[in-house]
Amino acid sequence: MAESLLRITQLCKSYGGVRALAGVSLDIRAGEVHALCGENGAGKSTLIKILSGVAEPDSGSVLIDGQPFPVGNVRAAEASGVAVVHQESTVFPDLDAVDNLFVGRELLARLGESIDMTRPVGELPVAQRQMVAMARALSRRCRLLIMDEPTASLSARETQVLLQLVQQFRREGVSVLYVSHRLEEVFQVADRVTVLRDGQLVETRATSGITSNELVRLMVGREAAELVGRHESSGPVGEIVLRVDGLTRAGAFEEISFTVRAGEVVGLAGLVGAGRSEVARAVFGIDSYDSGTITVGDQQIPQGNVAAAMALGLALVPEDRQHEGLVLPMSVGDNLSLAVLSSLTRCGFVSRRCEQQLVERQIHDLSIKSPGTHVAAETLSGGNQQKLVLGKWLARRPRVLILDEPTRGVDVGAKSQLHRLIRQLARDGMATLMISSELPEILAVSDRILVMREGRLAGELAGRTATPEQVLALALPDGREGAVSR
Repeated sequence: MAESLLRITQLCKSYGGVRALAGVSLDIRAGEVHALCGENGAGKSTLIKILSGVAEPDSGSVLIDGQPFPVGNVRAAEASGVAVVHQESTVFPDLDAVDNLFVGRELLARLGESIDMTRPVGELPVAQRQMVAMARALSRRCRLLIMDEPTASLSARETQVLLQLVQQFRREGVSVLYVSHRLEEVFQVADRVTVLRDGQLVETRATSGITSNELVRLMVGREAAELVGRHESSGPVGEIVLRVDGLTRAGAFEEISFTVRAGEVVGLAGLVGAGRSEVARAVFGIDSYDSGTITVGDQQIPQGNVAAAMALGLALVPEDRQHEGLVLPMSVGDNLSLAVLSSLTRCGFVSRRCEQQLVERQIHDLSIKSPGTHVAAETLSGGNQQKLVLGKWLARRPRVLILDEPTRGVDVGAKSQLHRLIRQLARDGMATLMISSELPEILAVSDRILVMREGRLAGELAGRTATPEQVLALALPDGREGAVSR
């Protein structure tokens, strides 16, 4: 058995009276891939902050090679050989890839990625930004690599390249703390898995001695069968609410036409880079397009006019929640009320009573875990930040809700809750367009599935009868175009 590289004993940390970690103990062996699992708010992010030097524990000890670990000091943690790949890419968006890496192209080549090195990183897709962040972490010689949801924004190909790289790290003697909600990845690469729940250690087990169902039960206290499964039919759908005709933007998408009806969830599937997010941004008015029309009800939306889109009842929950969905330094309450301030304003002043009522209702309805309404949004876990973005837009009671990767970085329990919420919104008559790279999610939630391939619509499938094989056949470059009647 390999010796311990890192040993954590009885670690405790509280924020504003809320215990984020309560006596957590674990060890990471040299050359081991150690998975860390748990629901959002279980304490995973707090543990990562302590190990990366961002936060100090209230009590407990951390040893590396039997010596005290320099907590509360990022530079000292890096000097000790700890590197972190964060869930949200920590790159400088206005700098190009070379300036972000400091060292060059061979790292991106090792990750199997081809990126324009002179293009500002902020202009790159989310997946490529994440690959740049990974390459930057790998440019430092590390002994412990902490990977926080590293594949959340990656394509299937990029994910497999990354997992192969993790296995290579193990062979080279590098320890990896692998934090992921994607349990199939945990079983593919991890030697052992530690489960946290509500800031407490539940159990550490060898992955060879535990099943996926058992792991889910340890994480959420319920069986996996209670959390997954296709939705029941919500009955006949209503009139067409959103109509997109011939939408085209050179180099991004071409001749995109579809409708979304009241009470319907339309899934938009496809590989990363197929143009799904670009279509969503054009529909909402963020990006321009060359030709085509977008109509809500019987009114056409002026091109590139977000205010007009919002006024007609459109809402967009973006893929990049930290840069496009939230104002992170602002409070939880301010973020939740941001999209409806005009309705809370009287004679130029915001009614704090009405705002507080709205905020408390959204926190309750979405089960957002937060120490309070006045804490900064950036202090919340990734899953709770995602609920925050959704709550902000639901406060507007939109007619059409566009969801771009709505459960990215969200744990299995919260994901199930969000799926039920999306279906409930459909039963209440909302029209929903949902983009997701997770086939089980698309299949579980959608009434109809539109599949994009290389900027074009490749076909349509009935949500309740579609199979993963049918979706992939349309999404892959060698798939055949075709459609199933609506």
